[in-house]
Amino acid sequence: MEAPSQSRPLAVPRAMAALRGVFSEGYHKADFRADLLAGAVVGIVALPLSMALAIATGVAPQHGLFTAVVAGGIIALLGGSRFQVSGPTAAFVVVLVPIVTQFGLGGLMLASAMAGVILVTMAVARLGRLLQFIPHPVTTGFTAGIAIVIATLQLKDFLGLSINEMPDHFVDRALAIFSALPSVQPVEVVIGALTLSTLLLWPRLTRSVPAPLVALTLGALVAYALGHILSDADIATIGTRFSYTVDGVVHAGIPQGPPMFMLPWNAPGADGQPIGFSWDLIRSLAPSASAIAMLGAIESLLSAVVADSVTGHRHDPDVELFAQGIGNIVVPFFGGFAATGAIARTATNIRSGARSPIAAIIHAAFVLAAMLLLAPLLAYLPMASLAALLLLVAWNMSEVRHVLHAVRVSPRSDVFVLLTCIVLTVVFDMVVAVVAGVLLAALLFMRRMAEVSNVRLTSDAHQKLAGLPPGVLHYAIGGPLFFGAAQKAMSALDSIGNDVWAVVIDLTDVPAMDATGLVNLESALARLRHGHRHVVIAGVQPQPRSLLSRAHIGAAGDSVTICDTLADAVANIRNRFQQRA
Repeated sequence: MEAPSQSRPLAVPRAMAALRGVFSEGYHKADFRADLLAGAVVGIVALPLSMALAIATGVAPQHGLFTAVVAGGIIALLGGSRFQVSGPTAAFVVVLVPIVTQFGLGGLMLASAMAGVILVTMAVARLGRLLQFIPHPVTTGFTAGIAIVIATLQLKDFLGLSINEMPDHFVDRALAIFSALPSVQPVEVVIGALTLSTLLLWPRLTRSVPAPLVALTLGALVAYALGHILSDADIATIGTRFSYTVDGVVHAGIPQGPPMFMLPWNAPGADGQPIGFSWDLIRSLAPSASAIAMLGAIESLLSAVVADSVTGHRHDPDVELFAQGIGNIVVPFFGGFAATGAIARTATNIRSGARSPIAAIIHAAFVLAAMLLLAPLLAYLPMASLAALLLLVAWNMSEVRHVLHAVRVSPRSDVFVLLTCIVLTVVFDMVVAVVAGVLLAALLFMRRMAEVSNVRLTSDAHQKLAGLPPGVLHYAIGGPLFFGAAQKAMSALDSIGNDVWAVVIDLTDVPAMDATGLVNLESALARLRHGHRHVVIAGVQPQPRSLLSRAHIGAAGDSVTICDTLADAVANIRNRFQQRA
């Protein structure tokens, strides 16, 4: 797929860009068979993972399945990436848990829809490519921090700990887990450890059968057997932890039916009553919605970039953001919550031989079929097994080896940003980490640019520029004259010897100048004019020349002369020297 045209003002007309590209190239039965197989494999992976992520978020598992079905299908249909698979993701957990705690399921759905509106706005404003300017240490840092938080949240179910209510903050949460360690349930630990071991070892034997299918099935069978063998075993499963009501009758597990249309504001809030709709509520949810949108955009586009690097295809970032936005707007009306591109499921989709977005659509259809056919069996999945699955997800997400490598070889400033983002994500939240990380990275970048800015000063006491007469100072600046380096670049002109009657300011190697650079240059020129020194500015590139022109520097009547080349500047100085003689 071709890169989007820079002249195209909106991303909306290019919706379904990936699917259109596939069909324009030709789509055949062999392609559909490959997509069918890949979609089924990804569906097997997404089925338990969607439930586990919903549980980790603090809502019933069916809401994760609704998200995979509705948002996963819509985003694949409308998106700008051929291989992207979307749905609930682990990265969202740290953002969504506080929303559920404070506003309940209804607040989560409303915040997801609001985030969708923000994503669509970003797409229409063509902001997709701006996200590439988020520094790598920032994304690596908050991703590793999110992994730590997710892993911590899973310890309760993995160990079978008795904790009535998990605290919101990490430090309090860690203390609560430590205090509850005497209540560890050995049976739960056995089931979780068996599931985790199978998840780790099965891929070494074969990849033709997804490891989650084998590991979770084995975990459910062992839990069922131990529950009958050990009379005092109290093994937590989806069926014992969650229930739903139909016609006044309570049923264990998840409902055996498709996502049904509903109004998000009729969903329960934190007090169990319909949350309603009000502008005060919208204002309260706005920061959370912004966090969901920012994280969703970052993760989706990172996932699409990873897919591009593996397959050689190019995604359209603005179309992808548009599709993610529409998916998040629609899914709350069918019981789902925030969705984004999932890197692991996208990679599985590619490894399984996917040819087009139809594979991701089939994945959504597979999850729907499993809900309709297997809902009673899914109730037997142990909570410890789902926790083990998320522990593995957290480990893969943390990229420990990559983080350690970055700490070992990266510049100290980047390491500082990375570690700061990890700590802030764990102690506070992802939004604080990203904002602080970007600001730190920007400040450190400015300092680095100021350090590498090159200033050369040539006068009578040094090797002089060829052709310059005595008493002339040649001042050359290398690099952008921007606010981080302007003060340093112009400071050498603060004090000039009385024997200097002319100055050549060489901007040949200055590709750009900002307002701060202009102000510092104007201040230096004012001091030189006050000292009755002749000034020639040489080698001005187009952007700085436009800025100087608007500031009327070098205009008629100004004592400053602007020359196109350094040779012209030397000639100007020599003529002026002859006039002085």
